[in-house]
Amino acid sequence: MIVPMREDHVAQVAALEQICFSDPWSEASILGELHNPLSMWFVCENDGVVTGYIGAQAVPPEADVMIIAVAPDCRRQGIGAKLLCTMTDVLHSRGIEALFLEVRPSNTAAIALYERSGFEQVGRRTKYYVNPTEDALILRKEL
Repeated sequence: MIVPMREDHVAQVAALEQICFSDPWSEASILGELHNPLSMWFVCENDGVVTGYIGAQAVPPEADVMIIAVAPDCRRQGIGAKLLCTMTDVLHSRGIEALFLEVRPSNTAAIALYERSGFEQVGRRTKYYVNPTEDALILRKEL
């Protein structure tokens, strides 16, 4: 079930960050963004266990997906697509006209998800990522 993230989800989200990313967000950073009035977060929760999450910042008329992740043992079940769809629908209902995100060129599974969701590449950021250093593809979706 996709629900708005609450403070009691933060520890699980931070634990998933450690598993999913080489340069993970800290629990304090996640909590800070949860309370940021520009940010919006959702989690996929099954029986009290967070299996995925998404966070975005909106500065109308645009928004940026800051992070999206799904637990490794829960991938390829549609959770990422549901999280992205929920975020897109809520942002659109709040007047957001375009959604951006960055992705590693080597993350072919994520790129495929984003393309299926209607995102198109509009640019590239050189050496955006660390651990390892890699460019970022900039993707955009009109809402």
